[in-house]
Amino acid sequence: MKKSVCRWTAILTLGVSLIAFTGCGGQQTKETEKKDASVKESAELCISAAASLTDVMKEIGTKYEAAHPGMKITYNFGSSGALQSQIEEGAPADVFISAAQKQMNALEKKDLILKDTRKDLLENGVVVIVPKDSKLELASIEEIATDKVKKIALGEPKGVPVGQYAEEVFKSVNLLDQVKAKAVYGADVRQVLAWVENGEVDCGIVYATDAAISKNVKILMTTPASSHKPVIYPAAVIKATKNEKDAKDFVDFLSTPEIKALFEKYGFKVK
Repeated sequence: MKKSVCRWTAILTLGVSLIAFTGCGGQQTKETEKKDASVKESAELCISAAASLTDVMKEIGTKYEAAHPGMKITYNFGSSGALQSQIEEGAPADVFISAAQKQMNALEKKDLILKDTRKDLLENGVVVIVPKDSKLELASIEEIATDKVKKIALGEPKGVPVGQYAEEVFKSVNLLDQVKAKAVYGADVRQVLAWVENGEVDCGIVYATDAAISKNVKILMTTPASSHKPVIYPAAVIKATKNEKDAKDFVDFLSTPEIKALFEKYGFKVK
């Protein structure tokens, strides 16, 4: 009788151990599945954006990542023309945000963006800036062509939208050739801003938002809106993206109330 009881006890103990082991195995499997799922859910988006958007987009990226766990936002900032060329040459990018319509139009013409995702996000202004301690005084845009200004910093007009807007301004008063003779050209708007900040030039032309973030320059004048094309920032998803759903979601995120308010904080006019 005692042997029989011991035998059943042993069998019962073994059964409980097997159940416990199976339970642990099941739990480990579920935990492994969760880990695998989290790895699958992680993704990265590369945003090619105009240099003038650098500060605000970095803050937007932080907010987007916080709202989308597992998502990593990386940026490629530069002149819109340079970014356009990179995309045309096959450089990886999921979203493009240009500082002018020209570059986005070129990509659309080559069927390199998803047309239904294109939207106009922002508007900016064009201003003449000088170093903060400058004594230069100009009564009008025409005076830039006089001896009052020895050197002016402009964006390189072939690929830098702010340089293209500046040329339009000077063409409107028939002074482009005179200004070109004293111009130095930057690779993007932030280089123009830096030259003015460092006092390497008498003045420069940048976007109103770039002037607003610098403590080392002051705005001498705002160029008339009628003297250049509207400064519109379009955004679109790149057709070659491997993360179309996430890229579309990011572009939509840029038009949410919270992000619109952030753009306005940095001086942009929201469309």
